[in-house]
Amino acid sequence: MMTEDPVPKLIGHLAVPTIISMMITSFYNMADTFFVGRIGTSATAAVGVAFPIMAIMQALGFFCGHGSGNSISRKLGAQKADEAKELAATGFFGGLLFGILVTVLGLLFLTPLAKILGSTDTILPFTKDYLGIILLGAPFMTSQFVLNNQLRFQGNAFYAMIGVTVGALLNIVLDPILIFTFNMGISGAALATVFSQLVSFAILLIGIRISGCIPIRVRNIRLSKERLGEITGGGLPSLFRQGLASIATMTLNLGANPYGDAAIAAMSIVGRIAMFAGSALIGFGQGFQPVCGFNYGAKKYARVREAFSFCVKVSAVLLFIIAVIGFAMSDSLIGIFRDDPEVIRIGTLALRFQCLTFTLNGWIVFNNMMMQTIGKTFYASVLASARQGLFFIPAILILPHFCGILGIQSAQAAADILTVIITTILYRIVMKEIKAEELSESK
Repeated sequence: MMTEDPVPKLIGHLAVPTIISMMITSFYNMADTFFVGRIGTSATAAVGVAFPIMAIMQALGFFCGHGSGNSISRKLGAQKADEAKELAATGFFGGLLFGILVTVLGLLFLTPLAKILGSTDTILPFTKDYLGIILLGAPFMTSQFVLNNQLRFQGNAFYAMIGVTVGALLNIVLDPILIFTFNMGISGAALATVFSQLVSFAILLIGIRISGCIPIRVRNIRLSKERLGEITGGGLPSLFRQGLASIATMTLNLGANPYGDAAIAAMSIVGRIAMFAGSALIGFGQGFQPVCGFNYGAKKYARVREAFSFCVKVSAVLLFIIAVIGFAMSDSLIGIFRDDPEVIRIGTLALRFQCLTFTLNGWIVFNNMMMQTIGKTFYASVLASARQGLFFIPAILILPHFCGILGIQSAQAAADILTVIITTILYRIVMKEIKAEELSESK
C-alpha cells in the first residue's frame, strides 16, 4: 500500500485519523483554558505559565517517538523487521524513563520552577496547584506520545486516533465536573488532564498489540551505538522543535510579565488558538510522514517528491482560508476564553499578527517533516530550531525594547518570515542531495 497506491489517496487515507486526533487534542487544550478562564485571569495565566513543562514532556516523547518511528518506517520499507523491533522497544522505554525524570525533578523544584516559568506573585499559587498534579502524569504523557508516533509511522493511524480521541473527550467531560461540581478549581483541570492521559496511554498500548504493529518487549531493548544513534538522529529535530517551543513560551511569559497578568493570559489564549488552527496542518503532515519514510526506504524518490508537493499545495489553500477567518474574528475568539477587556485588546492584535503569516506555516512544516523523516538530521534540526528558537526568542527579547507590548504581539509573525527564508535555502540543498542519491541508485 505505502509504495504502490496513488499518493494523494494514500495520504488522505492516513491523514484523516491524524487530523481528527490532532484537532481533538488541541480542542481539549483549549477546553482547559476555557474552563479555567471561568475562575479568573490569574488562573488562565497559570495554565499558560505551566505550558512549557507540558511542551518539554511532549518534546521528550516526540524525541523517542519520532526518533524510533522514523527509523521503523524506513526499516519496514527495507524489509528489516528485527531491527524495527529493537527500535520500537528502545524508543518506548526511553520515553518512559524520561517521563519519570521529569516527575522527580519537577516536584523537587516546584516553587523555583514556577517562578522561572514566569509566574507573578498572584499567578504563583495557581501555577503550583496546576503544575504539581500535571508532573505526576509525566511518565504516561511522554510514553503515550511515543506509542502514538510508532503507530502512525507503521501506517496504523486509526488506532492512534482512537487512543488520543478517547483521552481528549474524557478530559473535556471531566474538566467542568472536577473544577466546578467538586470545587477543585485549577487542580481539577490538572487532575482531569492527568487521568485522561493515563487512559490514552492504556488504549494506545492495547492498540499496539491488536493492530499488528511491531510489538514492544523488554527483551528487544538495544542500547547499542547504532540503535541509539538512529533514535537520536530521527528524534533530534523534534527535541529541538518542541524543546525550543517550551523555552520560547517561557521567554514569552517573562516578556509579557511587565505588562501584567492580562498580557500573560492574552498570549496564552492566542497560543492555544494558534495551536488549534495549526493542528489540522500537523495532522495532515502526520499522514505524509509514513508515506515519505516508507518510499524513501524503498528508494522510490519520485513518490517522495510527489507526496511533498501535494501536501504543500493543499496546505497553502487551507491555511489561507483559516487565516482570513481568524483575522476577521480575532476579538470574538479571544472573548470566548476570557471576558476581560484588557485580555481581549492585547490578544486580538497578537492573533491578527499571527494570521498575517499563518499561510507560510505549510511550507515550513512539510519541509521540516520531510527532512526529518528521510534522515537529514542536520538540516531538519536547523529548521526545527529556527521558528521558535533562532528567530522567535531573539524577537521576544529585542522587539519590546523598541515597540513595547507591540513587540510581544508581533514577535511570532516576524519569526515566521525569517523562517521561510532559511526553509527555502535548506529545501534547495536537500532536493539536490535526493537527486544525487537517485542518480547514484540508477547507475
